Amino acid sequence: MIMQKFVDRSEQAADKIFDSRTVEKDYHTILPILQPGISVLDVGCGTGAISKGIANLIGPKGKVVGIDNTLDFIEAGKRNYAEVSNLELLHADIFEFESIEKFDLVVSARTLQWLSKPNEAIAKMIGFLKTKGILSVLDYIHEDIEWDPKIPESMGSFYASWLRWRSDNGMNNRMAECLPMIFNENGLRNIEVRESNETYLRGQANFDDKLGIWVKVASSKQLVEEQYVTEELRQKAILDYQNWIEKDANVMQMVLKEVRGQKI
Repeated sequence: MIMQKFVDRSEQAADKIFDSRTVEKDYHTILPILQPGISVLDVGCGTGAISKGIANLIGPKGKVVGIDNTLDFIEAGKRNYAEVSNLELLHADIFEFESIEKFDLVVSARTLQWLSKPNEAIAKMIGFLKTKGILSVLDYIHEDIEWDPKIPESMGSFYASWLRWRSDNGMNNRMAECLPMIFNENGLRNIEVRESNETYLRGQANFDDKLGIWVKVASSKQLVEEQYVTEELRQKAILDYQNWIEKDANVMQMVLKEVRGQKI
């Protein structure tokens, strides 16, 4: 896919993040439409953890094809989920992927946010749907993230620079908000939006790890190399934010929406 890699879509950090995801926890809004025997295309499947969960839920008469443009992720998924007979993982770019087969459901979770041409990707995905098939996209509105209490000024500055870097490279920081309009423009009907916010509270087992995603983002020197932040600010943001997580943080909420539409 046409994207700028940055930490959570990079080989260095993404394996662990992707492998820990489940359809029940991380794409739960689609559970009611995962009917036995359907065919599913998962675009930007990472290591295939969610794809595997979908395959198990639709049963042996169903089929899931997962595609991702990072070969390491696909190879890891093939090793980890080799026993899932109705799951096929392919190293492919959505803009170049071709399939004679049409699918009942096409899904894409947390992927379009990284594409510089999401409209083209959506049009391509619609082309893989059967008539009456459903496209479901799950994605963020990065500009609406909430922290309580407010994060340190250094990390706030780093995060603002990260958003600017994304925007300058053609990525949409309000991707989920734009999806209904894009779906409508591409002829989908019966468009629905479901809230799927990721909310992490102090005391939860995964609290430090989930809030620590921004430490992983700041651990990359890409913004320094591309002159969006100084090395001094990057290092200060990491230290200040780690201290904030340990002593002050209560809540982080990432705004996430699932948007689906039907091909008529």
